[in-house]
Amino acid sequence: MKVYIETYGCSANFADSEIMAGLLKKADHEITDNFKKADLILINSCYVKDQTETKIKKRLEFFKKINKKLVVAGCFPEANKREVEKIVPSASLIGPRKIEKIVEVVEKTFSGKKVVVLGKGEKSKPLLPKIKFNPIIDIVEINEGCLGNCTFCVTKFARGELYSYPIGTITREIENALKEGCREVWITSQDTGAYGFDSGRDLAELLKKVAVINGRFFVRVGMMNPSNAIRILDQLIDAYKNEKIFKFLHLPAQSGSDKILRLMKRGNNTEQFKEIVHKFREEFPELTLSTDIIVGFPGETKEDFEKTISLINEIKPDIVNISRYGARPGTEAAKMKQIVDRVKKDRSRELTKLVKKIGLEKNKKLIGWSGEILIDEKGKQESWIGRNFAYKPIVVKTNKNLLGKIIKVKIVDAKPTYLIGEVYH
Repeated sequence: MKVYIETYGCSANFADSEIMAGLLKKADHEITDNFKKADLILINSCYVKDQTETKIKKRLEFFKKINKKLVVAGCFPEANKREVEKIVPSASLIGPRKIEKIVEVVEKTFSGKKVVVLGKGEKSKPLLPKIKFNPIIDIVEINEGCLGNCTFCVTKFARGELYSYPIGTITREIENALKEGCREVWITSQDTGAYGFDSGRDLAELLKKVAVINGRFFVRVGMMNPSNAIRILDQLIDAYKNEKIFKFLHLPAQSGSDKILRLMKRGNNTEQFKEIVHKFREEFPELTLSTDIIVGFPGETKEDFEKTISLINEIKPDIVNISRYGARPGTEAAKMKQIVDRVKKDRSRELTKLVKKIGLEKNKKLIGWSGEILIDEKGKQESWIGRNFAYKPIVVKTNKNLLGKIIKVKIVDAKPTYLIGEVYH
């Protein structure tokens, strides 16, 4: 049959969709990018934010109206089965830890049965068949779940406790992807910094094993929480010294106030966050730092927010993912006294303005830089997007197909979130 897949959320969710597509193709089903031509719709959902939940609900309503067979996968049905069934009672459900059962679920759904496959699973995702959305990028999930108990997070309900996949399985997955033409590897999970703490290994050890794989390729390490990164800080920095590892660090601060971090149950304070950043920058001065901030968390006073502004001014991150706090069902933070939307909007606007200013200032300093970049994405109109050693996005205008090529460029202009380069000989 023809299956249409729609994916929401993080890179781990996209990796899950690639695997489900691969398993379906292996079972002789066709993956189509046109839902009108599909026999069955597979929605791989996210549940982390209320805005995303609202968007997915609208899509479910839409697919229900056009009377297509429907499977809802991902974090939403795992974390809140009842809510999904309210909208699409006849849809089959499959959780993120059970994706190896997707063929059975799809085939039974197509024959008119409703199937619910949720809960714990311990099958390694690396080495499962996959269809890559981008032929030169291999998204590799290294663990399921995490060690945290953040009071705002619903992902733990869906992905569960930490379960790390074996290093050998991960490295074989990457070796296979490189043989198929991949040039970039995304190491991803709910928290890459937690990798191996359940099995006596750690992320630094994994990165060192990945870096010695033959071939010219680059590794982007996904989000790691400060509470875990600090436990292996020196080993992590040592692993990052390999030229195959992008000098890119995604380290969520979430707030500049220790009081708020305690209410969030983040397991670290701002000084520890700053220590990780400073030590990384000592070793890699041109590091690209990405962080996450939640504004308007319950209990956040004007003084707490000013501490966040002060932290951002001090560390000057290259990328800041700003989220206005939205209460998620079943979490501790949802029971706390909430901050009014107007205040959250004002704080979000103020922080966004500062982040754009810092981004532009930092990027302008890179005008004149020249060096190699890996083209890993198609841009708008006649352009391509490449990444340098620090994973900086660089837009190059050309009508030639450059995907997967390593080219030399010179930076000629800067925007708050990307650079503009010209091919340089």
